[in-house]
Amino acid sequence: MSAVDLTQFHKTFFEESREGLDAMEAALLALDSGATDHELVHTIFRAAHSIKGGAATFGFADVAAFTHVAESLLEEVRSERRAVDSGLIEVLLRSVDCMRAMLERSSQGQPVADAESEALRVELVQLVSGEVAAPAVAAASMVAPVSGWNIAFTALPHLLQTGNDPLRLFRELQQLGRLEVVRAFVTDSAPAQLAELDPSQCHLGWELRLHGAVARADIDAVFDWLDGDCELTIAPLAEVAVVGAAAPATSGSPPAATGTPRPVRETAAATGAGTSGEGSSIRVGIDKVDALINMMGELVITQSMLSDIGEKFELSQLGRLRDGLVQLERTTRELQESVMRIRMLPIGSVFNRFPRLVHDLERKLDKRVKLELHGEHTELDKTVLEKIGDPLVHLVRNAIDHGLESPAQRKAAGKSETGTLKLNAYHEGGNIVVQISDDGAGLNHAAIVAKAQQRGLIAAGQELSDAEVAELIFQPGFSTAAQATDLSGRGVGMDVVRRNVRDLGGSVGVRSVSGKGSTFTITLPLTLAIIDGLVTAVGSERYIVPLTSIVESLRLRADAVRRIAGGGEVFHFRDEYLPIMRLHRAFACNDAVTDIEHGIVVVIEEDGRRVGLLVDDLLGQQQAVVKSLEAHYRRVQGISGATILSDGSVALIVDVGGVVRLGQRSKAA
Repeated sequence: MSAVDLTQFHKTFFEESREGLDAMEAALLALDSGATDHELVHTIFRAAHSIKGGAATFGFADVAAFTHVAESLLEEVRSERRAVDSGLIEVLLRSVDCMRAMLERSSQGQPVADAESEALRVELVQLVSGEVAAPAVAAASMVAPVSGWNIAFTALPHLLQTGNDPLRLFRELQQLGRLEVVRAFVTDSAPAQLAELDPSQCHLGWELRLHGAVARADIDAVFDWLDGDCELTIAPLAEVAVVGAAAPATSGSPPAATGTPRPVRETAAATGAGTSGEGSSIRVGIDKVDALINMMGELVITQSMLSDIGEKFELSQLGRLRDGLVQLERTTRELQESVMRIRMLPIGSVFNRFPRLVHDLERKLDKRVKLELHGEHTELDKTVLEKIGDPLVHLVRNAIDHGLESPAQRKAAGKSETGTLKLNAYHEGGNIVVQISDDGAGLNHAAIVAKAQQRGLIAAGQELSDAEVAELIFQPGFSTAAQATDLSGRGVGMDVVRRNVRDLGGSVGVRSVSGKGSTFTITLPLTLAIIDGLVTAVGSERYIVPLTSIVESLRLRADAVRRIAGGGEVFHFRDEYLPIMRLHRAFACNDAVTDIEHGIVVVIEEDGRRVGLLVDDLLGQQQAVVKSLEAHYRRVQGISGATILSDGSVALIVDVGGVVRLGQRSKAA
């Protein structure tokens, strides 16, 4: 029987292991010191056990060895031999972080164990052994390698049917040291007649000798995935008598060698669900797949009907043809929606990282924070989901660091000592809205204004509205923090947050009330793949303006336009003057309308700022499949992508944010 190439399963192993670590972290954060919630402990234990078993199966011995010790500590908690306290929770959380880093290095083919992981492993060993006072002795007694090992391995008949391969196990042992086959034999379970032999069963056993300074835990890791599929005995080469006379091993330490076969521990399935850390795959609900299959069936039926009409077409069939085309349009739209729903994932996969972040910041900043998550099941496109994580992390860190006061300050202000941080996600029109709210002190308007005057952003004595003051924190490098730290004051990096959100076609704003708190609102498109747009003509070119950004379209008389210094143009619109952007000038279009009264002005809005786009004509509304212009050509200022129209021609999609910023700069000039 040929060996199975296990590398094809590595990707799935890493994805499921990351999900298991997420489940471990969430359960650890939900544990209370002094109390043992058995269901949470079981969840943590199962996740660790699954990761250990998978790592052993796929040859990641360092990961398996580390997780083995963590699992032993969890076994003590599960059997109530060890109480849950804050110190235990912290060391297990550090273990989760360490395993994440080890898995990441494993996935990249880098050396897995390092000084930090080894130090933490020894710390876990000391906790299990109860000999923390003598770490050097404890570590040596628990993990010190010997000169070699005797290994008696007898396969049970069904071993091959579970996907295990003895030759693969031996190859793993060869990577640890020099492997010698002392004896190979046929077990008593083998049939007497060759004709009765079942090739799917294994009736072999081996006596092996592994030479080298190999740790027992590394050997255990090789065999840990065999769930009752073999009989196994492991003993040091020259120390069988010594080990046999030793005191019983503590719980979680490698089992002492004896003459009896050691049963391999059970292996549970991976726990948890969600998206992978790399975002390399999507888990799709069966209902979405069923809907897609149904739509494909409808499309096949419609295609068959139209094909039949085409082969025998007569004018009398014009009605059937029209009905078929209407049905085709309806089915195509439904199919499109079904396909897009496959890419839609719950934002809860991003929200799930914040309980740990809040936990760590509470300890670091000596604050008390109650985290509330709402709308975790709100779905948005996978591409948007992957890119929104970092801006949200930045906003949450700033809210806790600078927005929420210390317990003493909150008590003096008549508030609860525990601050509240809320994350909420919901759909609004064709967008998803994410809000980060805190009940802290709010933005310090006086400090922001003083800093803005110091940097020359505003004139001394200039009066600003609350909204204008809030906008100042989005200036590059703007901060009111007295000292720069790794968690500096609200405002540091806010320009980066806004830029990242804008790159996703979204916007970010802030509303703050002094003494009551602040709310940051991020508005994002549900998907970056398809947009609803207004097709406009500029000369011989076509430009698409996203519908969600359009306020109004209107015609202007020539006397309604005023010229300002620098050559800019503005017009009066709803109690304010808006700049006019001539698209034919911005994109060098020939044969375009140049007289204001003969064209149409499309008012667009971004982050509360508006600009009027002068175009020749409006050609209608169309859904546009967005194609990256940068990937196929190069980045063009004011253009976010391109699409193909129904007549086969290419239309460019206007980058509303970029055009608005250009227009505002021309107005300021």
